[in-house]
Amino acid sequence: METPEEEAEYKQLLKEGLVMPTNMELYIANADGSDAKKITSLGQANWAPYWHPNGKQVIFASNHTSERGFPFTLYMINADGSGLEQIGYGETFDAFPVFSKDGRYLVFSSNRNNGGTRETNLFLAEWIDQPVQ
Repeated sequence: METPEEEAEYKQLLKEGLVMPTNMELYIANADGSDAKKITSLGQANWAPYWHPNGKQVIFASNHTSERGFPFTLYMINADGSGLEQIGYGETFDAFPVFSKDGRYLVFSSNRNNGGTRETNLFLAEWIDQPVQ
């Protein structure tokens, strides 16, 4: 949200239990919200972030390469905003990534392999770390 009007509209919709598609970027901040630093400037919706167990990277869902708002796929970025890497390459909805505590597995939600329905399933992938760039 870049203007006070956009922020007011967003907050009003939240009071009604609604949301509107919007541009969402990722920030890293202290637990109390102070010292916020923007780590993405991709446009469209970048959301559902989750820390990699190494504490240096964040995995998240994004539709920033989509012209129609869909699909969402997974990306990884360094905590300083560098090193953006695409993780998934599907044509469906992939989001809500979560690493196992030891970093050996990634769980995420996806609409892939659902027989053309709107069904969303959980997928478990063995994670093989690459060196942080």
